[in-house]
Amino acid sequence: MKNEIIARIAPDRIDMLTKLVEAYDNLGIVSTLDQSAGMVIVRVTPDTREEMMEILLNLPFEISFHNPSIV
Repeated sequence: MKNEIIARIAPDRIDMLTKLVEAYDNLGIVSTLDQSAGMVIVRVTPDTREEMMEILLNLPFEISFHNPSIV
């Protein structure tokens, strides 16, 4: 779905990702899919998707995307 960004990060970075997204005026909502695997989903709106992708691509830690249409 275009309003969901599924990604994998280091499990110990999930809390940091959540706080970063909250700090950006809640451009999205982070939910954990599988904590031990570092799988998260970021729910966005069509209006915030591009800005959220820019943020995610410039995080100070590694992230890999698991949506077929992303990056």
